[in-house]
Amino acid sequence: MPSRTTLAVKRAIDAVGAAAALVVLSPVLVVVAVAIRLTMGPPVLYRQRRPGRHERPIRVWKFRTMTDARDEQGRLRPDGERLTRLGRVLREYSLDELPQFLNVLCGDLSLVGPRPLLTRYLPRYTARQRRRHTVTPGMTGWAQVNGRNALDWDSRLEMDVWYVEHLSLALDVRIMLLTLVRLLQRRDVHAGGGAELEEFWGTHGPPAGGPRALPVEAEEPAPASRAGTA
Repeated sequence: MPSRTTLAVKRAIDAVGAAAALVVLSPVLVVVAVAIRLTMGPPVLYRQRRPGRHERPIRVWKFRTMTDARDEQGRLRPDGERLTRLGRVLREYSLDELPQFLNVLCGDLSLVGPRPLLTRYLPRYTARQRRRHTVTPGMTGWAQVNGRNALDWDSRLEMDVWYVEHLSLALDVRIMLLTLVRLLQRRDVHAGGGAELEEFWGTHGPPAGGPRALPVEAEEPAPASRAGTA
């Protein structure tokens, strides 16, 4: 594990970087918020419950990209069917994740670290894979700049553990620079018609006849409005 000094400097960089990003990107945040409000109505933001450091529950902010369309049984339709045209664009450029700078400012996320995945995955990890939760999750990480959603789950989680084992300020800087390059190249972004990713089932695999993908967890609208989700 990195030294306390390294972690303290990393946290300082997170706080300063997130504050600066929110100021610089404020015009983009306003434009995106207005576009969502006009095309989908309220709420503009939503929160998802995710495991943070040491698996402590956190709530991660995102811009809304999907409707709350449901089937005849009242179940959420697949993510790909609920993703709007605007939402597809926001995901393609990762603009839906800009509100997570608020999470970084609060200390729930870091600028760099393993991405916070769904809470329902926790009991499916191996002991080694669970090591990804010994550090603060991040907005971007080693797996995101080395294949992102094109990677299979085993490779992605192993890269997360590799990051934990090699965490350093120099590595964080490298990942942040590579993230900018990947965003400009628009590589390995999964925002198409099948917006849902393949479900992570762990070593035992999916149940017989089970789906490859499931809707994301229930999403909480921002406290200012409780109308709708996604």
